[in-house]
Amino acid sequence: MSNSPSAPGHKPDISKANVCPSLPAGASLADKIVYWLGIGLGSGMPQRAPGTWGTVGGLIIAIPLMMLGFVPFLILTLIASIVGIWLCGRTSDLMGVHDDPHIVWDEWAGMWIALLPLAYVSSGMSDERMPIWSTFGMVNLLLAFVLFRFFDIIKPFPISWADKQVAGGLGIMLDDLIAGVMAVIVILALWFSYAWFY
Repeated sequence: MSNSPSAPGHKPDISKANVCPSLPAGASLADKIVYWLGIGLGSGMPQRAPGTWGTVGGLIIAIPLMMLGFVPFLILTLIASIVGIWLCGRTSDLMGVHDDPHIVWDEWAGMWIALLPLAYVSSGMSDERMPIWSTFGMVNLLLAFVLFRFFDIIKPFPISWADKQVAGGLGIMLDDLIAGVMAVIVILALWFSYAWFY
């Protein structure tokens, strides 16, 4: 597998174990930072299920960020989503592989989107009353994780369309962002259904 930034290869078979592509020799400090952000500070390095492990990493990072309040978390999520287009594209170039499964910044951003409803209801609470640590909070952390991974793996329309038709960094990011939005829709539907019937 070539690591040449000018010759990106095809995405490897994610059903098999794959070694995370290394940085090209002589990579600059800026490229090293981009690479480590792209692989989720190492959370995307496992040879099997890097997307799932990367999502776990994104979830862990999200929890303290959610404690900053809804608006800061929303702003950080928007920044991660927009900057991620360039970041994932550059990481892909550095790896020499388009949308390598070890690039998990897109999973981080998608997971953060899926957590926005919980971040909203958690906003303004004191540490002692933070719903994240309540049964409600823990259930919804798990729910957001499972729903995001479900949509990201199954890829129903329009996720499948974005995954196949959109190229570059935007293509790497877009399917995960849509998966996050779909997870939000399901979470809100479940909340409203529960409130309606109970």
